[in-house]
Amino acid sequence: MDKISQRIKKVVVVGGGTAGWMSAALMQRILGTQIEIELVESEDIGTVGVGEATIPPIRHVNAVLGVNEAEFIRETKATIKLGIRFENWKNLGDSYYHTFGESGQNHAFCQFHHYWLRAEKLGFNTNYWDYDLNYLASVRGVFSNQRAKDPSWDLPYAYHFDSALYGQFLRKISETRGVKRTEGLIEHVVIDSDTGFVSQLKLQDGTDVNGDFFIDCSGMKGLLIQKKLGVGFDDWSHWLPCDKAIFVPSKRHEKTHPYTRSIAHQAGWQWCIPLQHRNGNGLVFSSNHYSDDQATQLLLDNLETPALGDPKIIPFRTGRARKQWHRNVCSVGLSSGFLEPLESTSIYLIQSAIVRLIKLFPHEGVTDELVDEYNAQSKNEFELIRDFIILHYHVNERTDSQFWRDRRSMEVPEHLQNKLQLFKANGQLVQDQIDIFKDPSWLQVMLGQGITPKDHHPLANAPSDQQLVEMLTKIIAHKRAPLDRLPEHDTFLSTLCEGQQ
Repeated sequence: MDKISQRIKKVVVVGGGTAGWMSAALMQRILGTQIEIELVESEDIGTVGVGEATIPPIRHVNAVLGVNEAEFIRETKATIKLGIRFENWKNLGDSYYHTFGESGQNHAFCQFHHYWLRAEKLGFNTNYWDYDLNYLASVRGVFSNQRAKDPSWDLPYAYHFDSALYGQFLRKISETRGVKRTEGLIEHVVIDSDTGFVSQLKLQDGTDVNGDFFIDCSGMKGLLIQKKLGVGFDDWSHWLPCDKAIFVPSKRHEKTHPYTRSIAHQAGWQWCIPLQHRNGNGLVFSSNHYSDDQATQLLLDNLETPALGDPKIIPFRTGRARKQWHRNVCSVGLSSGFLEPLESTSIYLIQSAIVRLIKLFPHEGVTDELVDEYNAQSKNEFELIRDFIILHYHVNERTDSQFWRDRRSMEVPEHLQNKLQLFKANGQLVQDQIDIFKDPSWLQVMLGQGITPKDHHPLANAPSDQQLVEMLTKIIAHKRAPLDRLPEHDTFLSTLCEGQQ
C-alpha cells in the first residue's frame, strides 16, 4: 500500500444479521457524527435463527448501545447463561462446568487453586466448583442480576438468545439512530484501478452504492475479502477436524437451565441452548466419521424434547482469513474466519473485531501501520481462542472411538503445549494479554479434563493443616450463603419481562 487513501467519510456494511447490524450499530453509536453508514443486505438471503450462546462481554455492547436489559431479554427471547456444562469430554459419564465465575479467594502472589491442590493431597477432598457461586447457582437454577453487597457474591453472566431476533433488535436500534439500509443483491464489486481499493457495489436492480471503507459481513462466502480481494485462508482442520453442523429447534424445557450444555459424542459434540420459547439444539461433527444421515439421526435421538422443525446442515471450514483487514475492506463475523461455537465466541469475535476497528479507525485514510496492527491483534486473538478450543479435544481420556484417540495423540500448537506443560508441573497459569479467556477459564477446563498438577505454589504451605481446612470450609459456607435468597431463573425472567410490558 504505497499511498494513503482518501479520508473516510462513508462506511458501507455488506450483509446484515448479527455481524452486519452489530457493526452498524456500534459504528453509528461511536462515529456516527463523523461518518455516514449504509448497510446493504437482501431479504432473499435468509438468516439462521439458531439459539445463540454468548460470553459476558456481550453486556458491554448492550451498555454502549444504551440497551435496556429487560427489553432486550423480552425481544430476543433470552435466558441467562452462567456457564457451560461439559458432558463426556474427559470420559464417558464425566462432567464438569466452565463458568464465568471464579472459585474461592485469591491471595497475593498465590491463586486459590494452589490451596485447594494442597488440601487435596492432605485428603481434604472437595469439589473445586463448590467454591464457585456461578456453579452453585447453575446447579440450583437460581439467578439475580442485582449487585451484591459482598463482591464475592456477584454472578458474572451472559445470555442465550434467538440470533435472528437479536439481529432484528440491532437493526431497529441502528435504523432509529440514522443507519441507512439498502435492500438488494450485490451483482458486481468495483475496484479502483489506481488504489486497488473497493469503490462501489453494483446491485442487481441497478443501484450503485459508493463508499470509502467497506465492512464485509457477508458470511462464509467472504464476498469482498475473499472472492474479490483473495486474501487467502489459514486452514486449522488438522487440529479441529469437525466440518459440519446440524441444528434443529425443539420444545422448551419446563424449567430452563441458566447454562449451556455441551455433550461430546463419538465424533463431535451436541449443544443445547435454552431459550424462553424453545430450545436451540445442534451437533458439530466430522464428516469423515459420520454421514449426514447418521449425524441427523444421532441428534434427533438425543433430543430431550420434541423437535419443532426439520434439521438443517451447514458445512464449515475451521480457520481464519490470512488478512482480516486488507486495503479498505475489513472482514467481520464469518467472513473473517470460523471457530466452532464450543465456547460461545462467535458473537464475541464480531464485537471484538468492530471495537478494534473503531479504535484503529482510518479517519484520514487507510495506512499500512493501522492495517498491520489490526491484523496482528486479530491473528493473536483468533489463535488464542483456537488453542483454548483445542484444549478441550486434546486433553481427554476417551478410548471408545478413533476420533478421540487421534485428538489425544495429535501435535498441538506450541503455545498451547507450553501452557499445558507449565500447569502440569506446578499449577501455574500465565495470562496472555489479549486472551478473552482468563486464568479461571483455563483452570476449570484443565481440571475438568483431568489434569492434576504435580506441585503447588509454596505460599499455599503457609497455613497449618488445620488452618487450611478451616479456611476452605469457611469459603464453601460463604459461597453457599446467598443461594436461598436468589429467585429461580424462570421467576427472574418472568418478573423482568412482565415489568417491561
